[in-house]
Amino acid sequence: MEAINSKHQKQVDKVIKLLKRYNSVNDLRDEQENNTLFEDIEDDREYRRLNKLCESHYDKFLVAMDELPKREQQQIYKSKYY
Repeated sequence: MEAINSKHQKQVDKVIKLLKRYNSVNDLRDEQENNTLFEDIEDDREYRRLNKLCESHYDKFLVAMDELPKREQQQIYKSKYY
């Protein structure tokens, strides 16, 4: 994805990388949720691990997004990755 302003390209690349990581872990978490044998999903150790990892990646994504100008943020929110 190309930044609107070239001086923000490195940060945009970082945000997209974090968003892709979050999306991949989120897919794993959803798969685990659908295939769990536990009645309460919070009893599933693997789900809890993936959920914590999702939260961590999303928090890092939000911090990185805060460092970008609003124009760049809007472009990322409209992208296919979000």
